[in-house]
Amino acid sequence: MFEAGTSLATRAASGKVINSIAEVLPELWGGSADLAGSNNTTINDAASFAPAERSTDAWAANPYGRVLHFGIREHAAAAITNGIVLGSPTRAFNGTFLIFSDYQRPAIRLAALMGVPSIFVWTHDSIGLGEDGPTHQPVEHLASLRAIPNLDVVRPGDANEVSYAWQGMLQLKTNPAGIVLSRQNLAVFDRTAPGFRGAEGTLKGGYILAEAMRGGAEVTPDVILIATGSEVELAVQAREELAQKDIAARVVSLPSKEWFAKQDAAYREEVLPAAVTARVSVEAGVAMGWREFVGAQGEIISLDHFGASADYKTLYREFGITTGAVVAAAEKVAK
Repeated sequence: MFEAGTSLATRAASGKVINSIAEVLPELWGGSADLAGSNNTTINDAASFAPAERSTDAWAANPYGRVLHFGIREHAAAAITNGIVLGSPTRAFNGTFLIFSDYQRPAIRLAALMGVPSIFVWTHDSIGLGEDGPTHQPVEHLASLRAIPNLDVVRPGDANEVSYAWQGMLQLKTNPAGIVLSRQNLAVFDRTAPGFRGAEGTLKGGYILAEAMRGGAEVTPDVILIATGSEVELAVQAREELAQKDIAARVVSLPSKEWFAKQDAAYREEVLPAAVTARVSVEAGVAMGWREFVGAQGEIISLDHFGASADYKTLYREFGITTGAVVAAAEKVAK
């Protein structure tokens, strides 16, 4: 597990998890569409899959190598991964920026249609990637990918959620999954703090990360804050500020809507009780798909336009995806 109180980009956490899994799962292999250093998809100390004579000063190659160099061919990377999983007893993954999933979409859709358990690693998941600007900042992509039937989209909120996300994806046998990861560092939550729960809830797609508290005791929430990925940290911070205003907020981390939908009605009611209609969602993407979680009376903090070129802190502040915005929305619905 990753140490609480530290901070780590979920793309970096994923790289560490891949290498830990690779030590005990020799059938796992994969690589990146020319972005391995950014995607963190390299299995360290493993040879590359290529003829030995293609070795370079940077990497050694042999026919049994586990690192795939797809080149700047995102669609081909996804299609090749599907072919590997279809034609062998191995598990393959490929990585690129989330924005470039557009190029992969036909192969992603076919994986979902055929029921192939390919794994897609998508990093630089929001305007949080910063100065590359709106051409590289995914806005509609989470909603677009979630719209594909039989595809599981997982956007973990901290490094320990990443670990369980990989476990859940590797357990899939009849459908593909994509893990969506941040460029920027995110806090690793202290799950021993009052009201907090363990990261194993990731496997259920959504879970109570931090329960509402008042006077040191857990209580029925006045408001529920629902978030994914890097925005979970904003919800956790908002919970603390709301407590100072005597508003007891529950934080629900919802890394995978698809996994959450597979849980029974009793569990979903436990996490999102129908009686608590004061709800706020926060995700750095379009609002599409969130109304079903917050209801008619809830507030949605989203990004329904293209980004801009600036550092991620400036972008989040200027576009209103902040702790303060979450607090204000929670106060509005909790009245």
